[in-house]
Amino acid sequence: MYDEQTALRVKRFIENLKHTTGEYAGKPFILQDWQYHDIIKPLYGTLNADGTRQYRTCLVMVARKNGKTTIGAAIALYHLFADREKGGQIYSAATDKDQASLVFNEAASMVRQSPVLSRKCKIIDSQKRIVNYKNNSFYRAIAADAASAHGYNASCIIYDELHAAANRELFDVLSTSGGARRQPLLFIITTAGYDRNSILWEQYSYAKSLQKKIKKDKTFLPVIYELSEKDDWQDGKNWYKANPALGTFRKLDEMQALFNKAKDNFALTNTFKNLYLNMWTTQVTRWLPLEKWDSCPGEINQEELKGHICYGGLDLSATTDLTAFVLVFLDFETQEKKVLPFFFMPEDRLKEKIKTDRVPYDEWVAKGYIEATAGSVVDYSAVRGRIKKCLEDYQVKSIAYDPWNATEIVQNIISDGYENMIPVRQGFYSLNAPSKYLEVQILAKNLNHGNNPVLRWNFDNVMMATDPAGNIKPDKSKSSQRIDGIVALIMALDGVMRNEDTKSIYETEGVKAF
Repeated sequence: MYDEQTALRVKRFIENLKHTTGEYAGKPFILQDWQYHDIIKPLYGTLNADGTRQYRTCLVMVARKNGKTTIGAAIALYHLFADREKGGQIYSAATDKDQASLVFNEAASMVRQSPVLSRKCKIIDSQKRIVNYKNNSFYRAIAADAASAHGYNASCIIYDELHAAANRELFDVLSTSGGARRQPLLFIITTAGYDRNSILWEQYSYAKSLQKKIKKDKTFLPVIYELSEKDDWQDGKNWYKANPALGTFRKLDEMQALFNKAKDNFALTNTFKNLYLNMWTTQVTRWLPLEKWDSCPGEINQEELKGHICYGGLDLSATTDLTAFVLVFLDFETQEKKVLPFFFMPEDRLKEKIKTDRVPYDEWVAKGYIEATAGSVVDYSAVRGRIKKCLEDYQVKSIAYDPWNATEIVQNIISDGYENMIPVRQGFYSLNAPSKYLEVQILAKNLNHGNNPVLRWNFDNVMMATDPAGNIKPDKSKSSQRIDGIVALIMALDGVMRNEDTKSIYETEGVKAF
């Protein structure tokens, strides 16, 4: 049965709260039509014959910046103060402590703006806890590392950004903790993800089967705002499907600004689709099309580079595969980056690799694009020798390298008298900025790659991995074939980025004698 008065009671409680941030700070939290009619009204107004709530799980999937945190905080406070549940245990949960604290911080700020609620409770910020002594209830924020404490008896759970859950342990502990309650509620607020093996995909698939009436479950309320694969994501009219708050507290101009970047920036496309249009994407995607690479300058006079400043990147790869050492020279006048790559491959593996990789390694060796080292594995002494020669010919300011399996050759290079070796680990934190920097240089046609065919082939193979925060990095495991030259180039560009604005006094004023 449906009871309008019960839903209106929740609405009145929420609308007595106030917003805490942005242009709405200090103003009453007036529910928008979609928030009330799609979420609050069915969730709290649909009752069983005994008067308890029919829905025990509510999945709200919506794009970023549509007020998920605010509605989650408001619902947590309703259950803490007004749900008539003695000894209630309300939790906001997330994968990490920072994310778990977002809903709590919003709720605590709402309480502080309400003299009535402030008198009824105590906020313990150090514990991320609010205690209501009037009804012996509490609200607490917890993260995934608390999952091992199986003593929960939850009356309400606000699970924030379920797509980020590394595993299902915390979700399972909390979702099964309300068995002793009359009407426990699991309220999930999240954007879409990319992992089809995740707990969110499981919940999403179940919710879609309910919407399509393939399955029946009167205890599960699906509320999903999204674009389908059939929708044109570049059509702004479709953006409202995933953004019910678009035009009010979800700003259209901010969305348009990111779209303008995403439509011409292929690494940003997944981020825009996922976070702004609530579309399920894959973690890896093809990077820039080959024509973008080919449109960059491709003429380099190697002799003219001698004596010039440059930055290096070294990717050793496996001993039986392609190894790459790349130098990047920065022209301070034109901002052009000239790329000088060196590739190495074991001579005894050439015929095998020609068959498996289906590229003309023998031709590339004959034309000097690849150095074939003696034996069946890459001879690191040859790599070391090439680097030593480059140190003599150029002003190599730094050499970035992947520390995996590189200890011996790095120590040897240092023993040769060169100490500025910079370890760059292959995670999002280290590779995101230089990967995006390379993308900008290619799109702006500031990269002069010298028409090196091996580097061009590497570029065409690149698949970019994206994390939930929109960071990117090349993914060797998902890329079609070898990408070692591009990885080395990205690491070299890390050095360029750190020194791009630095000019030698000799370059600006010349050499003076006194």
